[in-house]
Amino acid sequence: MSEKNTAEETTKSSYEHELSEQNVVPRYITKLDFRLIPVLGVTYTILFLDRTNIANARIEGLEDGLNMPANGFNTSLWIFFIPFVLIEIPSNMIMALPRVKPNIFLGINMIILGIISTCQGLTHTYGGLLALRFLMGIFEATLPAGAAFLIGEYYTRREASLRFALFFTFGVLGPAISGLLAFAIRNMNGIQGKEGWRWIFIIEGILTIFISFFVFLFVPDFPEKTKILSPAEKEHLLEKLHSDKGDQKLDIRSVNWVKVLSDYKIWFPTLMFFCCDMTAASMSSFIPTILTELGWKAARAQVMSIPIWLTGIVFQLFGSWVSGRVGWRFPFVLLGITIVLVGWIIQMVYSERKGLAAGIRYFSLYCMSGGTFLQMAMATAWMTNNLRGRASTAVGTAIILGLGNCANFVATNVFIKAEAPFYPTGFRTGLGLTIAGAMFCLIFVALLWWHNQKLDSKRREVGGEDDQKEYKYQY
Repeated sequence: MSEKNTAEETTKSSYEHELSEQNVVPRYITKLDFRLIPVLGVTYTILFLDRTNIANARIEGLEDGLNMPANGFNTSLWIFFIPFVLIEIPSNMIMALPRVKPNIFLGINMIILGIISTCQGLTHTYGGLLALRFLMGIFEATLPAGAAFLIGEYYTRREASLRFALFFTFGVLGPAISGLLAFAIRNMNGIQGKEGWRWIFIIEGILTIFISFFVFLFVPDFPEKTKILSPAEKEHLLEKLHSDKGDQKLDIRSVNWVKVLSDYKIWFPTLMFFCCDMTAASMSSFIPTILTELGWKAARAQVMSIPIWLTGIVFQLFGSWVSGRVGWRFPFVLLGITIVLVGWIIQMVYSERKGLAAGIRYFSLYCMSGGTFLQMAMATAWMTNNLRGRASTAVGTAIILGLGNCANFVATNVFIKAEAPFYPTGFRTGLGLTIAGAMFCLIFVALLWWHNQKLDSKRREVGGEDDQKEYKYQY
């Protein structure tokens, strides 16, 4: 070893010892957790609020209030996702530009989203609702993808799993909060001459505007520009990220976009996310039916939907904590798929039965929620664990949360209102896509294993020297 390398190692060792003595490492990671996860997580909560509050409004009379056609509700769901899917990749590319500050970019989009969301409660026509849903898709697309992108930039591969689980937990809170808010807001029916379903949109839109100010104040810049850490903390963070992920290309303007967009390490997790999101998107279609079959009226139905989503939180957090400890992702994805399969099979077997069938179907919703949200956190963490460079992370997080959410197009069209409450088309599609998710997971593991075997063989040939341009992928 050269004298220069020896000196560098000595300096690094003493520097890390100094940080350890000052207890800097755990302190600044905790600081990052509290600064990043809550405020960015809320942006994902907003996505799920906007996705589920229209279902709550439906229970309270949205369709009759706007004289919607038979397929009008489904149309109002899928029209949102057209711009949502198209905007996410260019949105993250804009956010990654050197002069763009994440807090300004995300904050402005969130204010506009809140205004549009509020206007849903003020429109008096079905066409007006469709136009507002389309505009919401544009501005909402920037939030979850941008938030996941920023989180992926701050944490090592070992740390990312639990942080993404915490981030997605805020998403699961969306439906739970939506049901609780809808239960409370429905009592505002008649205030200012407006129906209760209108107040659901108005109050939650105003809430979005309020939260946007916290985005402006608390969302930090990217790690190399951050001002929320001390110089010693920032230097240690950048060194740790470099050691874990290697050289990161920070300037996206000189990137081979064909290589980035064709990376299988992005597309297989996206396909897995798509398959599991089919379940999450489908649940909002038949939860009201199951709750009605149990004899619960609108008020109680709003409340009884909450524990279903809370189950997803428990599975997600516990699974991701264990995953971070053992350093594996795919066993947890397969576990989530197995649990969801139980839910889909129950739906298919018991949908046409009477008596206790409704209670058993209600239990299946807990299986579907727990297994689905466990997969979402794992798939996203698994993807970012195996990507290098800001461009890849920006595109990857945009694709997985954009195209992965295309399952909503499928869900809104296979759950046909005329087939309620049995939904044979929807249940068979959901079951088939869940099985497909298992196949994508196994193929992805095989490809990663093949890469690692080739890399091990190559390193043995050159005497075990580490190539900084290549690294082993995580399972």
